[in-house]
Amino acid sequence: MANRQIINGNRISSDNIGHLSENEIFVFGSNIQGMHGGGAAWYAHKNFGAEWGVGEGLTGRTYALPTMEGVASLKRAVDNFTACARQHPELTFLVTAVGCGIAGYKPQEVAPLFRESLSMENVYLPKVFIEELKK
Repeated sequence: MANRQIINGNRISSDNIGHLSENEIFVFGSNIQGMHGGGAAWYAHKNFGAEWGVGEGLTGRTYALPTMEGVASLKRAVDNFTACARQHPELTFLVTAVGCGIAGYKPQEVAPLFRESLSMENVYLPKVFIEELKK
């Protein structure tokens, strides 16, 4: 299965990313300490080079977003991510359902933080986020 697709003009990341193609970046939720012990963070560490101890930003073929510190902190981190994605048009960012697993947020809480990403050609969002943003 492809890691990404475009449907009706929407850039959608796969729910199950098992590999990365050249220049693809796995965007996942972490904690600020970068203790990648579970969920997508563990997967990113094990498979795509997320560095232990780095809770935000680019490492390996990943981008960590701290999700465990509250929505205000997550919004700041998503703003930083958006700036990074704009600075790296050569990379394709595959966003997972950040914050909707271990952190316990609902898509309607997190999706609005990614609204600006809808217009970015190098960012693919999970279908559940796009559905929330199109309401």
